Amino acid sequence: MAPADHIGGLGSAFWWLWSASTASNVADGVVKVAVPLVAVAATRSPALVAGVAVAVTLPWLLLALPVGALVDRWDRRRAMVTANVVRAAGAGLLALALLGDDDAAAIGLLYAAAFVVGSAETVHDIAAQAVVPLVVPPAQLSRGNSRLQAAELAANEFVGPPLGGLLVGVGAALALAVPAATWALAVLALVVLPGTFRARRPPGAGRTTLRAEIDEGLGYLWRHRVLRRLALTTGAFNLASNATFAVLVLWAVGPRSALGLTGTGYGLLFAAIAAGVLVGATLAERVERALGPARAVVVGYLVTVPQFAVLAITDDVALVAVAFVVGGVGLGTWNVIVVSMRQRVTPDHLMGRMSSGYRLVAYGTRPLGAALGGAVAQVLGVRAVFLLACAVVLVGAVGPLRTTDGDLGAGS
Repeated sequence: MAPADHIGGLGSAFWWLWSASTASNVADGVVKVAVPLVAVAATRSPALVAGVAVAVTLPWLLLALPVGALVDRWDRRRAMVTANVVRAAGAGLLALALLGDDDAAAIGLLYAAAFVVGSAETVHDIAAQAVVPLVVPPAQLSRGNSRLQAAELAANEFVGPPLGGLLVGVGAALALAVPAATWALAVLALVVLPGTFRARRPPGAGRTTLRAEIDEGLGYLWRHRVLRRLALTTGAFNLASNATFAVLVLWAVGPRSALGLTGTGYGLLFAAIAAGVLVGATLAERVERALGPARAVVVGYLVTVPQFAVLAITDDVALVAVAFVVGGVGLGTWNVIVVSMRQRVTPDHLMGRMSSGYRLVAYGTRPLGAALGGAVAQVLGVRAVFLLACAVVLVGAVGPLRTTDGDLGAGS
């Protein structure tokens, strides 16, 4: 376990974790924009472009449960280091491969690299969520998660995407080489992070089979009605958002597209979401105090709806950007409050398995959403995807609307 020097309330260990997470998320943000732009330069097929999003998110569906059980066995910092090394290597090798001119080969390489990077991301993110309660006191979790969410999401969507769009304009290989170097910086910050981060098992608890440990984590999630409800809501949101963003590049980029953006402009559009996320994550603690956790969760979720609705009704770039800012505020608020609640109510020895089960439900819909978005766009057009996304997000609001302050505070 990490040392308990909580200077200024959070401590030096937290700030090393914050630095590693921020660097890692800058790389994620660059890749998030660079890879679709490389794909759309090779093909204008909605199904093929959406396939890249399927490949990068599919590991959440295939690997989340075993990874969660393993994270509860491993040193979680070492798991994060290994994941970032794999991501850096995968992006670096892809950068070298993209120096060629074969578009067909580029699509195949993008799929392979996306799956490798997505698999490593699964390990990294599950381990990272389990590390936070070990470096932040329980009473400071909302504050710590607010700082992490603000930095992570701003880096992932404010710094990374515009940088990715700019780098693709210079060269596809450079756009993959830069995140490889940034993931390497994240590794250095994690190496400096002091302490060990193995799960604290209950006294007398023996080692069981991996299958039994997975079942224990899933059972905890399923019996906890609030966690179960919020996981299903997050799954609905991610289904909608991944359907949308899997094909958005076709709607937004190029002279014949609806928005007519360049690659750099496309990256800046993501920065609009990040600006809102930064505000929402920074203010989440205050919003939670002012409204109460349940009402804050509902408001945060419903405020995300405009970012989908605006795409379905207008091609005005300014209105789209404003709606993305508003949606980002809701997303930032939701993330801080919900993540903090999950960490408070889950025993440390189950943290990795709860997180993996939660993310199987919440993130396992990502590849399904990307595939759905590609299929709907191929048959009915891209605007139909945005209308479908609005409907799915509104259905997902049922869970938060049924949740009370007592539910979020009692861990029932």
